[in-house]
Amino acid sequence: MSGTMDDLERLPSEHVSDHVSSRLAGGPSDPATDHPGTAAPGAPAPSAPVTPPGERAAATALRRLLDLLATDAAVEEFPEPLAEARRRGASPAELAELDEAVRQALLVHRRLRQHRRREAELTALFDTATDLAASRDLDPVLRAIVRRARLLLGTDTAYLTLPDTAAGDTYMRVTDGSVSPLFQHLRLSLGDGLGGLVAQSARPYATADYRADQRFRHTGRIDAGVLEEGLVAILGVPLLLGDTVVGVLFAADRAPRAFTPDQVALLCSLAAHAAVALDTAKALADSRAALAELNAANTVIQAHAAAVQRAERAHDRLTELVLRGADVAQVADEVALLLGGEVTVHDAEGHPLAGRAGGARRAAEAVERARTEGRAVRHGDSWVCAVLAGPALLGSLVLRGRPELDDPDRRLFERAGVVTALLLLLRRSAAEAEHRVRGELLTDLLTAPGRDPAALLARGRRLGIDLTRRHLVLVAETAPDGRARLAGAAAQYLFGQRGGAGGGRGVSAEHGEAVVLLLPDDGATGPEAAARAAAERLARLAGQPVTVGAGPSAAGPPALAAAHAEALRCVRALRALGRGGQGAAAESLGFLGVLLADGPEVAGFVARTLGPLLAYDERRGTELVGTLRAYFACGGSLTRAKEELHVHVNTVVQRLERVAALLGPDWNEPARALELQLALRLRLLADGPFKETDGRFEQVDGPFEQVSDRAYSGEVGREHLGKEQR
Repeated sequence: MSGTMDDLERLPSEHVSDHVSSRLAGGPSDPATDHPGTAAPGAPAPSAPVTPPGERAAATALRRLLDLLATDAAVEEFPEPLAEARRRGASPAELAELDEAVRQALLVHRRLRQHRRREAELTALFDTATDLAASRDLDPVLRAIVRRARLLLGTDTAYLTLPDTAAGDTYMRVTDGSVSPLFQHLRLSLGDGLGGLVAQSARPYATADYRADQRFRHTGRIDAGVLEEGLVAILGVPLLLGDTVVGVLFAADRAPRAFTPDQVALLCSLAAHAAVALDTAKALADSRAALAELNAANTVIQAHAAAVQRAERAHDRLTELVLRGADVAQVADEVALLLGGEVTVHDAEGHPLAGRAGGARRAAEAVERARTEGRAVRHGDSWVCAVLAGPALLGSLVLRGRPELDDPDRRLFERAGVVTALLLLLRRSAAEAEHRVRGELLTDLLTAPGRDPAALLARGRRLGIDLTRRHLVLVAETAPDGRARLAGAAAQYLFGQRGGAGGGRGVSAEHGEAVVLLLPDDGATGPEAAARAAAERLARLAGQPVTVGAGPSAAGPPALAAAHAEALRCVRALRALGRGGQGAAAESLGFLGVLLADGPEVAGFVARTLGPLLAYDERRGTELVGTLRAYFACGGSLTRAKEELHVHVNTVVQRLERVAALLGPDWNEPARALELQLALRLRLLADGPFKETDGRFEQVDGPFEQVSDRAYSGEVGREHLGKEQR
């Protein structure tokens, strides 16, 4: 039959049936006779052969087989030509030959089918390779592979699972032909199900009936997904990169089925392409990540280079300002311009040195944090940088208007703090040098004010101190072990005043066992307020209690020396009264102030002590002062007082209640009663009324100016005292 097929291929198509009929009739196969019109040389022309009916039926059957092969007919159609020849009366020999021809035709048909299928498989693999080469996106390639696997194997569904290293399981990456949402979102633990077996063994596995196969571990979740999808026969092959399984490719049917070795090999080929796609995608992702890292590094390098250049320019600019002798305010303005915000400079106590004031106390915690961390810190919408000289806090910088600062700008802000520290140190050094010279002037002024007043005035003018102007003299004392710290605190206190010590605003010097401060009197702050403020701030700066006494406002060397003497007596009185660590002037010490004052102010003492009662009597025509004098004269007896006053006892009680309302509930305490009795006796020296002006009680007119010296020396008019006793 093989030779027959070769002959059939060589013959023209119009003579194939005659050739087949001749062979079925048992005649020889001679090419010279098989071809009509072809005769041997010298032979007579043959006559036309006569074909029996049986031979014609066999020839027709062969032509039909060839047509079936040519049209790729179904296998079931190939026996029909043999049956037709049998009906037409073909001989047994012809039928046997025809039966063999049918068998050979079926073999050819099957091989043609195999070749076409192999061609389709190769085409699919070639297309997949083309997709791998052309595509930069993994998902379309995987979807194409899974779809081709389903079409080439003729299964109901195909799907691909990949491991999830973060979750420690596998998941459905791609499905094709699936109808179950549960199955499409199924996650498989490592080692479970058919896929787990494939992944563990790195070998293909197939099952004709998944639910009945016990070679792998069943789980309720996997079985539920397979049941909902309706799958029965499943083939799974590994995706291998070397010896590593990177996934599993499946083809599955919803009916029992046995998978052939060719189908397993085909699915393995597709799985290999899928593995290459995954590896390529990973390599591409790694390349992209590396490129992104390089781009990011390049961006960082460029930004760093730009920041270095900007920092270099800023450093040059700040250095230029320092070398030109710029002050703190100019540096603050330049930093604000460089950073695009608003900069305020505070001293160590939070007082503004440059920029807008406010918020210093709220930022104290941030300043301490910046001091501890050694860098600028965020405080709300602002940034705070401590100005340090070693561990010593000189002040702080506050940047507003820049809620966010990148590292270069933050370092620039911190560098501005260093420059500010340098300026403050230079300023402090210059001020301290000038302060020492001024301190010598103050020492000479207090030691010998009358020796050469004109020379002292001239020295003061050369140093920027006008001694002809009114000044306040403060004397500050602390424990002996803190005297050196107090001297430094006094210089720092004056340095922090508006204009600083270098601006002629004040001077201090150690004198005796105390520190003396000379402050210009601006008229807005009296001696009492100045002493209290100085005591509070000096205590903070020195780190221990400081007692401050203030003398009256004075001008000229002799008067300033006298004011110093009064301030010194005031400090000693504060210590004697147990009021160490406070600040006060003589006027706030009651009758002690009268005794301590240089030229006692009797009228002021009486006005401060009895003023409310005197003004009340003046306005209302009452006798509160007389009632209080009688009450004290009678030893605090209401009965004797009402007899002395010739009034009812209830009247005395009511008047004393009014006294308590005007003077306070402690008016009858021993210390306060002593001051009241002394003021009542000194009141005998006055004849004029008292009035209230802006909350202060003053004598309208009277003899205190003339008799204050006598009252201070104890020469109280006996006629007035006798009058009181009578």
